[in-house]
Amino acid sequence: MHCKVMFFALTLIALSGTSHAAPIEFRAAGSLKTAMTEVIEAYQTQGHAQVAPQFAPSGLLRKRIEQGENVDLFASANMKHPRALNKEGKSGSVVMFARNKLCALTQPTINVTSESLLAHMLNNKIRLGTSTPKADPAGDYAFKVFDRAEAVSAGAQMTLSNKALQLTGGPKSAKSPDGRNPYGWVMENNQADIFLTYCTNAVLAQKEVSQLKIVQLPDNLSVGANYGLTVIEGAQVDSTELALFILSPQGQTILAKYGFDAPTLP
Repeated sequence: MHCKVMFFALTLIALSGTSHAAPIEFRAAGSLKTAMTEVIEAYQTQGHAQVAPQFAPSGLLRKRIEQGENVDLFASANMKHPRALNKEGKSGSVVMFARNKLCALTQPTINVTSESLLAHMLNNKIRLGTSTPKADPAGDYAFKVFDRAEAVSAGAQMTLSNKALQLTGGPKSAKSPDGRNPYGWVMENNQADIFLTYCTNAVLAQKEVSQLKIVQLPDNLSVGANYGLTVIEGAQVDSTELALFILSPQGQTILAKYGFDAPTLP
């Protein structure tokens, strides 16, 4: 991993333009908002450049970058979107800077364990929520869970795909109030009985709505999420510094504090 980080750093230097006083335009997956806000605060506290972050579903951010939005640094909840930008010549190399995985967030009235989770999700009386595939990697990962379920129970993939309520992460999804965790808000408003989301999101949702329960996916359904970081073509030099801070022990320790697996830590 350290060799990859060094190569990534060299690529950043080659891509970057000139340093100037404008804030670093940083775009990152919505699931990173709480952790990255602290990373940015730590970065700025050390006298580095100011950062102008925006957080949204990674697929929507990729589309905005492709359409020409002024962005310096992009942190995606998957490797696919930054690699696509790299392939299009719109960004540099891509490095994995964090890992996550999916959990089930459930209403307190649902008596479910890891072992019984699939049976509950298949139950036609249970409302199953996900994020929106393609727009939000969390939705793509949820549908990968459905693919894995097919090997456990024939017909499960189609049943789950057809019943899934795509409640968050899409361009037309209802927006949670400012400052609210979207998954906690969706569950508090009783829009789903079970919601598949990142474990880190589930923890934040439970902090807002304490009665919600978090259920780990069994090994035969579990899906991991690799997060990719890339610098956009023509980015200002300070973007390199921020990217390397995210990959540094201090940045990685902050991510780990919020439940992410931080791959560059010893």
